[in-house]
Amino acid sequence: MLGNWHQLWEIAAAPDNVPIVGLLFVMPFYVWYAFRQAMENDRLITALEGDPAAAKTAHRKVEPWHPKWEREVHTWPYLMRVEFIAAILVTVLLMVWSITLNAPLEEPANPNVTMNPSKAPWYFLGLQEMLVYFDPWLAGVVFPTLIIIGLMAIPYIDANPLGNGYYTYKQRKFAIWTFSFGFLGLWILMIIIGTFIRGPGWMWFWPTETWDAQRVEYAINRNLDQIFMIDGSWLAYLMPAANRGYAPILARTIFGIFPVTLYFVLAGYACYVMMNSTGFARKIFARMSLLQIVTTSLLMVLMLSLPVKIILRLVFRIKYVWVTPWFTI
Repeated sequence: MLGNWHQLWEIAAAPDNVPIVGLLFVMPFYVWYAFRQAMENDRLITALEGDPAAAKTAHRKVEPWHPKWEREVHTWPYLMRVEFIAAILVTVLLMVWSITLNAPLEEPANPNVTMNPSKAPWYFLGLQEMLVYFDPWLAGVVFPTLIIIGLMAIPYIDANPLGNGYYTYKQRKFAIWTFSFGFLGLWILMIIIGTFIRGPGWMWFWPTETWDAQRVEYAINRNLDQIFMIDGSWLAYLMPAANRGYAPILARTIFGIFPVTLYFVLAGYACYVMMNSTGFARKIFARMSLLQIVTTSLLMVLMLSLPVKIILRLVFRIKYVWVTPWFTI
């Protein structure tokens, strides 16, 4: 089957999705360019016996007639000239974009006819995709708050003094891979999934697969306590007869504590090993205070919970791990 390429083109050409299509080309290019520059600087630092200042000055423009300016970069004319040209090019691009593409406005909302699929703007599709794997209070409130707090905390928990003012890979491996995994591997990936793969009913459609609004999925999603057949029958014998009806709820609540605690212990230990695995990382680790270590580990454990929950939902069809009368995880 060749697939529905016409539908794929309609999705990619929609005005809402133009930024995502551009992201598919721009993001890999700049990631490659940044790694290329970092590798060049690492080779330069190694050749000059570990002098980080060489990476800051090797690629700067030099005034050949003025020896004093050999290691200086003036705002005028170098920086201002580049920024002025970049501003003109971006302005032209936005003008052409606004003239050639219509604004994605649709007919007035009709409460009797709901769009299918109903999608948020592209920059919120990552949050909408998270709603598939987490309870709304987690995906819509807790995780976005933790993302903002984590970004604000980075300057205070980053104890590595190297890599300021120049690209480097060897001196910033932990930070680079953490960012690449969290931003590129999770956030950008979820936006792409929400744009091209989630179809009617927010069901999973592979690229070029026709979006069929009448399709019915027969996959059964179960909670972890249902897989282990936690029904509370053993707990009912320990409770008064008047309260035995609450035994299943209490049993599920108690059971969910153990897998969540086990995850935090294992994921926290894995983060500790990862941060303390190499000699260079141990030097950074030694500079960190206890609060910095705990904050870094907690943020990484919470970040890893997203791919873990995605795997549990898509591969093992587990909807929730911990079910209580107040919240679900």
